Amino acid sequence: MLAKVFSCAIVGLEAEIVEVEVDIIRGGPMFNLVGLPDAAVRESRDRVHSAIKNSGFSFPSGRRITVNLAPADLRKEGPAYDLPIAVGILAASQQIWTEKLANAFFLGELSLDGTARHTKGILPMTALAREQGFSRVFVPADDAAEAALLPDVEVFGIRNLAELVGHLTGLKPLNPYTVNLEEQFRQDPTYAADFADIMGQEHVKRAMEIAAAGSHNLLLSGPPGAGKTLLAKSMPSILPRMSVDEALEVTKIYSVAGLLPPDTPLVRNRPFRAPHHTISYAGLVGGGAWPRPGEISLSHRGVLFLDELPEFGQNLIEVLRQPLEGIPREVSISRASGTVTYPANFMLVAAQNPCPCGYYGDPTHACSCSNAIIFEYQHKKLL
Repeated sequence: MLAKVFSCAIVGLEAEIVEVEVDIIRGGPMFNLVGLPDAAVRESRDRVHSAIKNSGFSFPSGRRITVNLAPADLRKEGPAYDLPIAVGILAASQQIWTEKLANAFFLGELSLDGTARHTKGILPMTALAREQGFSRVFVPADDAAEAALLPDVEVFGIRNLAELVGHLTGLKPLNPYTVNLEEQFRQDPTYAADFADIMGQEHVKRAMEIAAAGSHNLLLSGPPGAGKTLLAKSMPSILPRMSVDEALEVTKIYSVAGLLPPDTPLVRNRPFRAPHHTISYAGLVGGGAWPRPGEISLSHRGVLFLDELPEFGQNLIEVLRQPLEGIPREVSISRASGTVTYPANFMLVAAQNPCPCGYYGDPTHACSCSNAIIFEYQHKKLL
């Protein structure tokens, strides 16, 4: 028998629908998984087999099982297909009714005992389900608060496979999970460093207020211990509070990157990222075999702090020109398989120790040391 279940794949920050087709026929025992899966997806065969049996259901062991992840030319990665594959097998083996799967989206990883585990990228997947007209989304219970941030779609958080089957068969119906966005935004965001707690430094604080009001980039120059890092960390606390749309936009980035705290389904604080000067090109901009957001995208709608600016490589400084000067402010990563685009609308705050020869303290001093040359070049390029 053939069964079809709908799931989702992440490409960059966007999602694409994946149809999980499961066909069970007579023949030698075999479990084939096709549709351009990666190693984590191929390993789902063993996880699904154990999850179904340990949840008290029958696995069609003496049959030929074929699972197709369509479209076949889209690469599939991650363990998010465990739940839809398990549901497809149960539907194809007539343990649940296929009509119960209409207008439903299934996302999540399964453990060997059938427990549903946290999965990355739930928010953009749920957004796609809503756009495509799906009325129900089934996700792990740990991700229900994140998925329920979007209105006009019923979100069901499941703890295990048996609980999902009980809902689909009508034996133990579940209640949709709801989140009150207005209630969350009534709470004031808290930051690691508050601008109001900084004493003195009035001229620097005045400059930072002007930069925050106009969303200007900022350069801090001073000796070690002057408070440059503390001032930079306090910058997000004087920026305007994020709107609902901005918060959802930032939450989507952190969800795909797997950096969303389990107890924080919505990012309400403006991001502050401070990468070390030894960071790689892919770490700053994003990339990899499966492209992931870099630091400049993780600081979207927030602050990117580059301490010891001259220590950063020239190629890293050059790559910042596109998001700082381009409209819209974003970065594109091209690979042989395609191109992904990440938002990168951030405020750049850089810090630099003054040159020992006094170049930064006296603008009329003609200095030719390497630190001054590098600093002057970067100053002209970025600020």
